[in-house]
Amino acid sequence: MPRTQEQSRKMHSFSKPIALVAVMILFAAAPAVADWPQFRGPNLDGISSETGFKTKWTSAPPVKWERKLGAAFSSFACVGDRVYTCGTAGGKQMIYCLNADTGKTIWEKAIEKEYPESSGGDGPRATPTVDGDRVYILGARGTLLCLNTESGSELWRTTFSHMPQWGYSGSVLIEGDLAISSGGAKDGALVAFDKITGKRIWKTGDDAASYATPYPFDFQGSRYIVGFTGNSALIVEAATGKLVWRQPWKTDWKVNAAAPIFHDGHLFLTSGYKTGAGLFKVAMKDGELSLEQVWKNKVLMNKFQSCILHEGKLYASDQKALVCADFLTGTELWRKPRIKHGTLVLADGNLILLTQDGRLRIAPVSAADFKPETDIELLSDRCWTVPVLHRGKLFARNLNRAVCFDLK
Repeated sequence: MPRTQEQSRKMHSFSKPIALVAVMILFAAAPAVADWPQFRGPNLDGISSETGFKTKWTSAPPVKWERKLGAAFSSFACVGDRVYTCGTAGGKQMIYCLNADTGKTIWEKAIEKEYPESSGGDGPRATPTVDGDRVYILGARGTLLCLNTESGSELWRTTFSHMPQWGYSGSVLIEGDLAISSGGAKDGALVAFDKITGKRIWKTGDDAASYATPYPFDFQGSRYIVGFTGNSALIVEAATGKLVWRQPWKTDWKVNAAAPIFHDGHLFLTSGYKTGAGLFKVAMKDGELSLEQVWKNKVLMNKFQSCILHEGKLYASDQKALVCADFLTGTELWRKPRIKHGTLVLADGNLILLTQDGRLRIAPVSAADFKPETDIELLSDRCWTVPVLHRGKLFARNLNRAVCFDLK
């Protein structure tokens, strides 16, 4: 029987709140998409909360945009609809703020003069770190800048003067009210600044700077920072910089670059060349932090590539191969020779590997084997920069060119 006009009006009025409730339920049920504000993501572990992206590709995904940004090894910090990365232009190292959807420049800022390096590649090495309305970047020559995220205007700067052989590479760690970096030698093995004013709060040690980003962890109610320097690993109290542990860790050319990992009361370190990896059990004895070596071997040998830890297993494309090893024992579980110097991200149960020659391989993460569902050419030339997955888009680059691919 046909509805009267009055009945239709009442039905329409009643349907509005129902539709509104349905939309609210839909948004509440949808997973939140986390930003990727710093090197290795929000938790500094290389693990993304992204879901729903396509994992099987027979050819390159659609390109949303691509840009020639000039030489850099910097990865991407992604916050909302903005992407921050680095490059080189006009004889300067540059930081860029780009629109994530179009790649258009929102602002750009010179960090310091260009950094040429013939054996590896030119340009900035560190990745921008975004914290609220501020972004922090360390140039390869040692200029640390704090900029406004909206305009790129400079808020403060400081300069380190003890550059390691291949340029400053560690990104800035924001820890509460502190901005922490590694200056090296008289600048401090680790040094903390007030993140708002740039005033130095503490510095610890005089080790030579290496290439790793300072790494934080909690243990028994206290907060600590690991500094992976040119010849050692050291742990300091986050608030004061007080040195609580130091372990000699010598590597050819003083290259300690891979990110430390703390998990379940254990600290993991890994380096390349002839050094290898080790695990230390952390304990508190007589009120002092104590670490005891659990194992050390050469199953993992990471030069600049950091490991991903998932369900008690370590995954890395190190200087020799793509490897899976047990975290607590150091036992090798599988190895894929010649897939070396690649970079990894873990998302939605999948390892996303970008090889150094630009191939994209996506495989379900497994301690049994690595069986890619995708194995395609994505980029050319040297790709030593870890890609980032954000809002269904994959941001990747070689030395000079950044590309945004749509994985949805």
